[in-house]
Amino acid sequence: MVFHVEYPRIVPERRPPGHEPAAPRFSLRWEQPVGLVVCAYFGLQGQDLAWDEQKAFFDRLQTSFGTDGPVAHEIMRMHDETGAVNAILVAYWLDATAHARWERNSPFMAWFRDPARLEGTRGVWRETMHVPYDRHETIYSTPSYVIGLARTPGATRVPITTNGYFGAMRDRMPVSAIDTLESPLGAMPPRRAPDSHGRRLTAAFPLNLISIRSGQYWEGAGNEQTADYIDNLQPKLMRGMAHLSSHPEQTGTLTLRIMTNLDAEGRPRAETSVHGYFLSMAHLEEWSRSHETHLDIYRHAIAMNRLYKEKREVFTWHEVFALLPGAHAEYANCHGGTGLLPYFADA
Repeated sequence: MVFHVEYPRIVPERRPPGHEPAAPRFSLRWEQPVGLVVCAYFGLQGQDLAWDEQKAFFDRLQTSFGTDGPVAHEIMRMHDETGAVNAILVAYWLDATAHARWERNSPFMAWFRDPARLEGTRGVWRETMHVPYDRHETIYSTPSYVIGLARTPGATRVPITTNGYFGAMRDRMPVSAIDTLESPLGAMPPRRAPDSHGRRLTAAFPLNLISIRSGQYWEGAGNEQTADYIDNLQPKLMRGMAHLSSHPEQTGTLTLRIMTNLDAEGRPRAETSVHGYFLSMAHLEEWSRSHETHLDIYRHAIAMNRLYKEKREVFTWHEVFALLPGAHAEYANCHGGTGLLPYFADA
């Protein structure tokens, strides 16, 4: 038995009548009830950020975890639009009280809040999301690959049929049965350039802001499928991300981070993920449904699934959160384009 939440549907589902998926897909469940997930991203930012500095940041975080620390975490790296390196750790808690204790008492948070973080050429940031179970959804191309929320205790992957049609992402989120998940803002807010260096700024996430982390894993793939991913699928993914980043008003894209997972020595793994914030689910759906850059990704993935079937060695997945007010971000000495600063900074 696995835990799940369903509501009597008052908002029509998007599944076409009689739909049968063309390829098997899986979604996350837990063996025990989970009421609230906490997902937190922590970042160290700087030009020419050497591995020694990145490692010291990761070590400081990880040694502070202790009893109340996260039940799963990963380390990653990305270069943002200014060329700055961001060393990123994403952490997951299934116990919101443990997270609150950790945030209050951990040596890392004392270091993070120290006024000394506002000096020098390095920035630090964190983005924290409290996600009720019914406001998350996941999809995996295989049950064997464990990543993100799937690394938490008691997590398992179960086969689903809510996949293979546009609107399935929404249908997989339990709360979508009773909530249209519209943004109260309607249109994109104006983009600003806050004066952020030497300052500590916060940003509050508006209702129904969408967080999506979408990943790719080819570490165990053979030469043929690795070459197909590197030469064909990955360029399509990058074109899609470039379109989203360069058309924020049209797509509702607030920020995108193209991240590479790292091993313990800072070496890139054959594993990447993109973390983005979108103004609403409808914005993300519109790109997925209608824009050629996403249709190219979708068609290629379907073709490779049909070609390799159960022998597919390149795995894909995503996790999506529809946020409630109360999610927040904090940026200390970061450049003004970091994360949600251009749209929701308190300055």
